[in-house]
Amino acid sequence: MKVVTYQRPGLAWPSFGRLLNLNDELDRLFETPLQTWAPALDVQEDKDKFTVNLELPGLKREDITVQIEDDSLVIAGERKVETVSEGTEIHRRERYYGKFSRALTLPVAVAADQVKAAYKDGILTVTLPKAEAAKPKHIDVSVN
Repeated sequence: MKVVTYQRPGLAWPSFGRLLNLNDELDRLFETPLQTWAPALDVQEDKDKFTVNLELPGLKREDITVQIEDDSLVIAGERKVETVSEGTEIHRRERYYGKFSRALTLPVAVAADQVKAAYKDGILTVTLPKAEAAKPKHIDVSVN
């Protein structure tokens, strides 16, 4: 199987197509396991907690670490390269492998002893309850 780049008909500069092919070749040359990757994440906040969801498909639970360091949440792990059988030719590899680390600065104090992390269906969910001092307080306004 050969993947061919689409060539737009009637391109004004024929040599421009060669530059695009050169760019594709350079991209392939530098596609190495040394590339770093960062899994996609979402952060939500309500009055009581922060919730962080990371997409980590293909990882095992034991390959993921979650830590609170000072005022940061640090999530790290490693996606191991899948082995292919001898004689198998890889035509394209777009998924990232190797180690990753994501650090998020927390805008308010959290109750570090109550942080929970759950991993299900390739999604890591970290729940960070806010410390009591960081939660909003309702103050009644009195009439003078």
